[in-house]
Amino acid sequence: MSKTTDIRDLDVLQITEALKAMGEPSFRAKQIHQWLWQKGARSFDEMTNLSKPLREKLAEAFTFHVAKIHTAQHSKDGTIKVAFELHDGNKIEGVLIPTSSRTTACVSSQVGCSLDCKFCATGYLKRMRNLSAAEIFDQVWMINELAEEHHGKRLDNIVYMGMGEPLLNYVNVLRSVQLITSPEGLGMSPQRLTISTAGIAKMIQKLADDGIKTNLALSLHSANNEKRSAIMPINDSNNLEMLAEALNYWYNKTGIRPTLEYTVIEGVNDGPEEEKELVIFAKKFPSKINLIEYNPISLADYQPTDRLDAFAAALEKQKLIVHVRRSRGKDIDAACGQLANQLA
Repeated sequence: MSKTTDIRDLDVLQITEALKAMGEPSFRAKQIHQWLWQKGARSFDEMTNLSKPLREKLAEAFTFHVAKIHTAQHSKDGTIKVAFELHDGNKIEGVLIPTSSRTTACVSSQVGCSLDCKFCATGYLKRMRNLSAAEIFDQVWMINELAEEHHGKRLDNIVYMGMGEPLLNYVNVLRSVQLITSPEGLGMSPQRLTISTAGIAKMIQKLADDGIKTNLALSLHSANNEKRSAIMPINDSNNLEMLAEALNYWYNKTGIRPTLEYTVIEGVNDGPEEEKELVIFAKKFPSKINLIEYNPISLADYQPTDRLDAFAAALEKQKLIVHVRRSRGKDIDAACGQLANQLA
């Protein structure tokens, strides 16, 4: 280990080995691990059941990078958008979304994004780098503190739907899931977490093979290959046939219905023909559908549809499970598809 190693990149066994090399008892590793992931320590100095000499040794041996809140903006509906500053000066955004029934954290997995989805503000940003598992964890920890401070309750749900494509940061996203769900971490149920992907077919199958028990959401937005490729270039290499096969594989392995996220955009994907295409795709495997109100961005000339409820009714007539997701935080650009570091 070296001073360039972040203590939070190590698991408990690696911390144990580092302590042995320092001549320290191995039981301290579990204490350090608890400080990091159960108590949310932000520095070695906070680890008060460790001796001062040991804390000094740790500070000399390791870095301790933490994200911090740079700015926060409050919506009239209770939504809070947070710009987090990372140790290298990069910034990301996360959102606290409170409703009467649940409190949700929307977290980012990358600085920027590489997928160029035409209706999403993040898609117009350059992808700078992946987030570490600790940087994802930090978003959850601090958004939970905001939930307790402003709404008097802890987080119920976490969605990996912020900036970036989670399945292109696979290792760190899965480690963050482990830290959030493990009894040695935050101890949340995996079924309180949702990983959302723009559609990386082979990685969806890998999620299933790796025994992941979170929920899975596919950002679909069109069930026509030509139309989907026009708004989501990732479809050129991961088309609807590949995704249907991957989602079938996911369901058969996990027993968890994937959710199809479908942002309804005027003149793009909101007509009767698009309804029929979505019905056909959604019936290829057990699924649920989230219809999302489109949130305009300055970088694209798209508009919300006035057919959202009619679109939902048409799907429900076909016996599909449909939920209409009304946008929250629009007045602070915190709604779905609007995260673009405007607070940074």
